[in-house]
Amino acid sequence: MTPGRGLLQWRSSSWSPSATGRRSSAPPEPASPRRSPTPLLVVALAIALAAVAVAVAGVSSVLRPADASDATAASAAREVSELDRTLRKALVAADAETVGWVLAPTFELVDPSGERQTRREYLRAVSSRSLDYEAFDPTTPVEVRVSGEVAVVTYESQLQVAAGSTRLRHRAWHTHVYERADGRWRQVWSQATAVGGFPPGS
Repeated sequence: MTPGRGLLQWRSSSWSPSATGRRSSAPPEPASPRRSPTPLLVVALAIALAAVAVAVAGVSSVLRPADASDATAASAAREVSELDRTLRKALVAADAETVGWVLAPTFELVDPSGERQTRREYLRAVSSRSLDYEAFDPTTPVEVRVSGEVAVVTYESQLQVAAGSTRLRHRAWHTHVYERADGRWRQVWSQATAVGGFPPGS
C-alpha cells in the first residue's frame, strides 16, 4: 500500500451516506495531498535494484568461465586421446623415439604381471624388442577424463606380445595418467590389468 492512497481510501469510506440518505453535517476534511516516496524508501529501492543487478552479473560471470572450461576440457581430451593412439602405434612399430617423446621423465609402468618398470627400462625393452608388441588394439571406447592439468585414459585392449621365446595373447584393462607441463601432455603412469588372470590360462 503506497503512503497517501491508503489514507485517502480510509477517509473516503468515513463519509459514506447515512441510513436516511443524508450526509453528516460536519464539513469534510480536505484530502491530504499525495506524498512522494520518502528519501529512505528511494534509497531502499535503489539498493534492492543494485543487488539484483549484481546478482545477475554474478550469474553471467560464473556461467561464461564454466562454458569455457568445458570446451577446454573437451579439447584436451581429444588431444590426449590422439596422443595415446600415437603411443600404441609407436609401441607396435618399436619406435622408441616416439615412445620416449610421449613418456614423461618420471614415467613408471606396472605390467600385467605386476612388475614395475622405469621409463629407462621400458624404452630399452621396446627398442631392443625384448618386449615386442605385435598387436595393441582397443576393444572398448577409449575414455578420457580431464581435470585441470591431469588426464586419465581407460580402455580394454587385445594384446599380442612377444617376450623372448614367449608369445602371449590376452585382453587387459589399461589406466594411463597424463600430466600437462611446459605446454604439452605426457604420460606419467601406466598400469595394465590382465582380464582373467596372468599369464593367460593360468
